Amino acid sequence: MEYIRTAIPEVVLIKPKVFGDHRGFFMETFRQSEFEKYCGPAQFVQDNHSGSGQGILRGLHYQLKNTQGKLVRVVAGQVFDVAVDIRQGSPTFGKWVGEFLSSENKHQLWVPEGFAHAFYVISEWAEFVYKTTDYYAPEWERSLLWNDPMIGIEWPLVNGTLPKLSDKDAKAPILTEAEIFPFGWTKENKERV
Repeated sequence: MEYIRTAIPEVVLIKPKVFGDHRGFFMETFRQSEFEKYCGPAQFVQDNHSGSGQGILRGLHYQLKNTQGKLVRVVAGQVFDVAVDIRQGSPTFGKWVGEFLSSENKHQLWVPEGFAHAFYVISEWAEFVYKTTDYYAPEWERSLLWNDPMIGIEWPLVNGTLPKLSDKDAKAPILTEAEIFPFGWTKENKERV
């Protein structure tokens, strides 16, 4: 696999080597030793799989405690996947990176702890799978507003139509009003929240 640091170096795009012939294809999607070499130590404890129709936007989500690093990929369709740095004091605080992930390109994105995450469905249908480094904890889940002008994410909206959101995501606060990771927070020092 090829590991490519994005404009926010902690967020890593992973391109697998795909071997194919008349029978189909084979690829390795995860190898612990390589992942730790290029992305840092991580222990995954939960796998998730969601399906969504075109125009649905899920996020921007994060957990204040039980923080989750996410290794994400798409197994059907195409999405635009986004990570936003919400670690106060970080040199990239409030910045975002986005990547197109699809069943065709088979790319993955590593979104570490300390980031808000979202994806927007471009294809008619998409299935999104991801590993997490901690368990889902609804009492600690938070959201940021998808179109916060301070963050300025350039969503590739299909036909310029506004995305379909959950009620929770539609009412999410902007970055300046949200609960985020305090100055000095690190994934090794999670209790500082």
